Amino acid sequence: MRKIYLICSLFIMVNSAIGQELPTKGNYELASRFSPEKLKKMIFSTEVDAHWLKRSDRFWYQYETTSGKNWYIVNPVTKSKTQLFDKDKLAAEITKIVKDPFDGQHLDISNMKFLEDENTIQFKIKSTQDILKKDWEEIKAKNKSAKDSLEKKTFVFRYNLNSQQLTEVKDPEEEAKRLAWANIAPDSSKIVFVKNENLYWMDKVNFKKAIKDEKDSTIVETQLTTDGEKDFGYSSGFGRGDDNEEEEKKKNDRKRAGILWSANSNEFILTKTDQRKVKDLWVIHNTRDPRPTLETYKYSMPGEKEQPISYLLHYSFGTGKMSNLETATFKDQTLGLWSESFAASARDDEFKPVKWLGDENFFYFSITSRDLKKIDICRWNIKEGKKEVLIEERSNTYIDITKPEIITNGTEIIHWSERDGWGHFYLYDTKGNLKRQLTSGPFHSENIVQVDEKGRFLYFMANGKEKEEDPYYEHLYKVSLNGGTITLMNTGDFNHSTSMNDKATFFVNNYSRVNTVPASGLYDALGKKVMDLETADLSSLFAAGYQFPEPFKVKADDGITDLFGVMYKPFDFDSTKSYPIIEYVYPGPQTEAVNKSFGRGLDRTDRLAQFGFVVVTVGNRGGHPGRSKWYHNYGYGNLRDYGLADKKATIEQLADRHAFIDKSKVGIHGHSGGGFMSTAAMLVYPDFFKVAVSSAGNHENNIYNRWWSEKHHGVKEQISPKGDTTFVYQIEKNPDLAKNLKGKLLLVTGDVDNNVHPANTIRMANALIKANKRFDFIILPGQRHGFGDMTEYFFWRMGDYFVQHLLGDNTPPPVDMLEVQREKALTK
Repeated sequence: MRKIYLICSLFIMVNSAIGQELPTKGNYELASRFSPEKLKKMIFSTEVDAHWLKRSDRFWYQYETTSGKNWYIVNPVTKSKTQLFDKDKLAAEITKIVKDPFDGQHLDISNMKFLEDENTIQFKIKSTQDILKKDWEEIKAKNKSAKDSLEKKTFVFRYNLNSQQLTEVKDPEEEAKRLAWANIAPDSSKIVFVKNENLYWMDKVNFKKAIKDEKDSTIVETQLTTDGEKDFGYSSGFGRGDDNEEEEKKKNDRKRAGILWSANSNEFILTKTDQRKVKDLWVIHNTRDPRPTLETYKYSMPGEKEQPISYLLHYSFGTGKMSNLETATFKDQTLGLWSESFAASARDDEFKPVKWLGDENFFYFSITSRDLKKIDICRWNIKEGKKEVLIEERSNTYIDITKPEIITNGTEIIHWSERDGWGHFYLYDTKGNLKRQLTSGPFHSENIVQVDEKGRFLYFMANGKEKEEDPYYEHLYKVSLNGGTITLMNTGDFNHSTSMNDKATFFVNNYSRVNTVPASGLYDALGKKVMDLETADLSSLFAAGYQFPEPFKVKADDGITDLFGVMYKPFDFDSTKSYPIIEYVYPGPQTEAVNKSFGRGLDRTDRLAQFGFVVVTVGNRGGHPGRSKWYHNYGYGNLRDYGLADKKATIEQLADRHAFIDKSKVGIHGHSGGGFMSTAAMLVYPDFFKVAVSSAGNHENNIYNRWWSEKHHGVKEQISPKGDTTFVYQIEKNPDLAKNLKGKLLLVTGDVDNNVHPANTIRMANALIKANKRFDFIILPGQRHGFGDMTEYFFWRMGDYFVQHLLGDNTPPPVDMLEVQREKALTK
C-alpha cells in the first residue's frame, strides 16, 4: 500500500512541476437533476394571472402548488379571496358525466371563463373517449394519406357559482377563433379574409356555415379587390414557414387579412406591401420525406436597393370604394398602423374585434424613414381625405417609438419619446401642440398600464427611478395629466409586474428578484396594499438542492458606467476550489440576457453551472433600451465589437473579488445575437476567451435582416445633386477575423433557420477553414432558429464541450445521452 501511495504522490508532484492540473470531472448528475422535464414538476405558479371581470372590481385566477391547482375569486372591495368551487364535489360531478375518473387534486380544467352574468363559469374537460374529428373531411381533402381520423372528445361545462350546479353544454358552437383567417367586424356583421391574394368578405350567416364546414359549397363570399398578385397581395403574412410544396397546396385557402376596423364596422384600413422586387432567400428541408424540399421566401438584406414598398389603403362598405391614401414622405419608408388597445376585462373574450386607433373621423399611424432617424406621428383625416402630421421625431441615431394613447374623447394624445435622452411621456392635443411633459428625469418610463381619464391620472411602468435599487427593476407609478409629482405605487426592492383593472381602482402586483421567492399582492389606486395573494411554492425545487444565484454590480470598461449582472454557482459549490467561468451573453441592443425576476428558464445559466462552472450574465453598454438613450445607442455604428470590452472587464473584476474564479479558463456562450457575440469575443480577445459555444449566430450582419441590422448599426442616406436617394451599409463581420482564433470554438445552427440564415454560420466555417483553423460544427436537422425539439440535445453537447475544454475532462461521454434517455419511458 505504501508503494502505491508513493507512486500516486510522485505522479501528482510531476504534474504539478510541469504546470498541469488534474482534470475535474463534469457533474452530469447534478446538471440532469434540473432538466426542463424535472423543473415542470418542481416549479408551478410563480405569479397571479388576474382575469378581471367587466361588471365589478372582482377578478379570478388559477394558482398551482405541489398540492395541485386551485381557482380563486377575489373581491377587492370586501378584501375577500375564496375558492370558486369545491374541487372534490365538482370532480365527482364531472366524473359522472364524462365517465373518466377525476378527483379534486387532479382536475384538468381548460379554457375557463366567466359568462356575461358573472355568476356562471364555462370550462372544458378533455376525455379519453374517441370521436371522429369534426374537420376530418377537410383534412382528408388536403392529405389523402391522412389516417388519424379520431380525436379525444372535449366536454364543455357550465357551473353556476350561486346554485353550485354543473351543466353539460350538449352542442357547443364551434369557436370562431378556430378559423384563423377570419377578421370579424366589431358588430360581427362582416368577415373579411384573403383568397388568391385578393380581399373577400362574407356575412354572419355564411360565416356560421364556414364554422361548421369550410368547404360548404353554399357559402356566399363577395370579392372586394381584383388587383392582388403574388408578393403584392392583401394577406397579412407572406407565407413564412411553409416550404414551396406546402405553399402550393395552400394557395387557394382563405388567409387572414391584416385589416383594422372602424368602430361602426362600415370601414377598414390596411397596408398592402409590394415585395415583387425584394430578392428571394431559401432554406432546404433536408429531412422531408420522400425528397428534400425547398422553402422560398422574400428577405430584405441591409443596404440592398430592392426593398418592400407599402401602401396605406382605406375601404368603405358604404361607397364600395378602396382608396390608396397619399402618404409618401421618405424613400423606402415604413408605415405603422395602430390598433385600439383591448380592455383588461376583455382578455377572456372569444371575439375581440381589431379596431383602428382613433374614431369615425380620424385614425392614427406612423411614417418612418429607412434610416430610422425620422418618424412622423400622423393621423388621417377621413372627411377631408388628407394626412395630418402631429408630432415629428428626429435624431442622429435610430428612433424608438411606442403606440400613442388617445384620450379625452379624442382630444389629447399621450406620446412616448426619448428626445431628452430618456424615455418619457408627453401630453399633446390632437392638433400636435405640446401641452406638457408628464415625466422627466434620469430614469426610463416604459409602458402605459392604464389611464384614469376621470381622475386625470396616467399609470405607467418605469425603472431606474429608485436610486438604491438595480436600475432595471420596474415599478408602477402614477402622475397627473395636469402635471405634478410622480407617485410610486408598489414599493419594495424587487422587479415588479402589474395587472390593473379597467377603472384603475385596483391592481395585482407580482414581484421577485432572481434571489427571492415570487410573491403577489393586491393594491388600491393609492398604492396601499389591500391583501397578500400568493407566495410561490418552490419547496420541491429547494429539496432538489436548488440555490438562488447572486446579483452583482461592476464597472464597464470605461471605469464609470455601472453594469448589473447575475452569478450562478454549482449547487455543490466549494469556496476553496477554483472554477472556470462562463459568460452567457446576448449583446442587445433590444434586450440583455440578464434575468431580473425569478424564472423558469434555467438551461443556459443555473443548469450549465452544475457541470462545475461559475456562470455569469451581465449587461453591456449598448445592450438595453431600458436605460438612457446614450447607453442604448452606444454600439451604433460598431455592431460587432461594442459589448466585448465590458464582458471582459466584468470577468476581470469578478476574478479580483473572488479567489474561486479562474480567469485563465474563460468560456462564453450565446444564441442568435449571442452566438454572433461569443464568436466575436474569441476573435477580438483570443488570449482571454478560451472556449465558445456559438449557436444560430448572425456572424455576418450584412446578410441578416435589414430592419435589425440597419437600425442598430446604422445605414447612411446619400442624396445626389440630382436629388436621388441611395443607402450605403458597411459593417465589420466575424469572418474578417477568422485568422485570430486560438481557442476552442463550437458553431451550431439549424438547417432551416429562416430568421438567422444558416449561411451566417456556414460562412463563418468557411473563413475558419480557409484560415486553417480547427473548430467544431454541428447542424441540427429540421430546426428553425430556436432548435425546437433538439434543444435538449444541444444543451448536452454544449455541456460536453465546456466540460472537455474548460474542466479538462477528456473522458469521452457515452454515445447514448443517458441524462436525456432516462427522462423518457421506453415503450418499444
